[in-house]
Amino acid sequence: MPSTPAPSFGRRPRIAVIGAGISGLAAGWKLRNTAPDVDFTIFEKADRVGGIIGTRKVGDFLCELSVDNFITTAPHGLDLCKELGFESELQSTNNQYRRTFVVRNRKLYPLPDGFMTMAPTKFYPMIVTPLLTPWGKLRCGLELLLPRRKSDEEESLASFATRRLGKEAFERIIEPLVGGIYGGDAAKLSLQATLPRFAEMEKKDRSLIWSMKKSMKKARADKRQEESGARYSFFITLKCGLQELTERLADRIGRDRIALNHAITRVEHAQEGGWNLFNADEPPERFDAVVFATDSGAASKALYWANPEAAEIYGQTDHTGVAIIHLAYENDQIGKPMQGMGFVVPTSEGNGVIAGSFSSHKYPTRAPEGKTLLRIFVGGSRAPEMVGLPDDELIRRVHQEMQTLLDVKGEPIFTDVAKFPSAMPQYYLGRLAWRENLQEALEKTPTIALAGNALEGVGLPTCVKSGYDAVESVLAALTPEQG
Repeated sequence: MPSTPAPSFGRRPRIAVIGAGISGLAAGWKLRNTAPDVDFTIFEKADRVGGIIGTRKVGDFLCELSVDNFITTAPHGLDLCKELGFESELQSTNNQYRRTFVVRNRKLYPLPDGFMTMAPTKFYPMIVTPLLTPWGKLRCGLELLLPRRKSDEEESLASFATRRLGKEAFERIIEPLVGGIYGGDAAKLSLQATLPRFAEMEKKDRSLIWSMKKSMKKARADKRQEESGARYSFFITLKCGLQELTERLADRIGRDRIALNHAITRVEHAQEGGWNLFNADEPPERFDAVVFATDSGAASKALYWANPEAAEIYGQTDHTGVAIIHLAYENDQIGKPMQGMGFVVPTSEGNGVIAGSFSSHKYPTRAPEGKTLLRIFVGGSRAPEMVGLPDDELIRRVHQEMQTLLDVKGEPIFTDVAKFPSAMPQYYLGRLAWRENLQEALEKTPTIALAGNALEGVGLPTCVKSGYDAVESVLAALTPEQG
């Protein structure tokens, strides 16, 4: 991690980080390693660090309560794990179960081999898939001949996918894949804010299929040229569970720098300069800069007193909720065992389930020998009411769905429920202008910065990067120009 110039003060400058989720902890890690002359405190309203990241271990079952892995193509998550000494604990997905399934008419069908979120990279699997009709397959293939879009206006995921690959491919394959990532309405989600590389593919190469095939060919060539060393799959996790990442991060930052059970409700200008932070009825504490790394709703309320314009814009972020249900069965209870990592569900199936993973297939350390652990997501924009259901009702409904999909016999031997009523920010149309307006508003208070999943992306590596970027922003504002 490169060093950042220390601010020139007559005393040690003080920086507050609000929120001890992965973004706030990343901000603290950046400060600890690059700004030794800065005094900082991380404030967290809960009684533990980690935010929504949590791991529950019951016997030999390991349940990830929210995030269960992270992508390796963005470096910040992997690099952070290495910096913390987790390299021997990194676990790649099980290559034996690389297949994903798609639900169609209450049955599981394999996702066509080589289909990458928005486009196929192989022709034969698309020709033989039962997920599409002959017309749907032909319409998908016509993507090779379609002209590129001339307009640069923001476009929804649904509009883009339907325009390029047809309505049938969108509804039966693309929509459930995207829904599994964002839990949102593809007709409202902005392509440019969620999956901008596909817009760039069309602009550069005209055809998504052609562009994807070129990219895959280059990736294979690059892989052959790589130096020897550790190899990781597209997604990785920690054998011990991702909560260990946030716990060790807190230990390495220093627990004395983290104030738990401290909900910052208001940030105001201080008369002597800087910012006063208010926590319930306690006297305010003054800091020279503030990084908001909590959810956008709480951040916008506390930010209002310091920068009402930025607070109003930040508070416009829409969210959906999700519940994650773990069900475990003896292997012989499952009449239709699936040789894959998981499945996605189109909205048209109408059961409120977004996606599911065969957690013990994906990562073998998740369940004891002879048992299968399933991880099912429900709710999102398609069924927001499900997040508010009692735990036993959620378990009953999901178990019923597994009886249909997997021919499960008997009751689950283990269950677990985690609910996140408003945890998934939605990057709806207009998001690019929203980002520009927010940045412009924040320029009025340069010693205040934002971090978190409402800004640039929902994955763990992106959140880590947002914490780093926020720290760099406030340090630059505190540091006089050199030269």
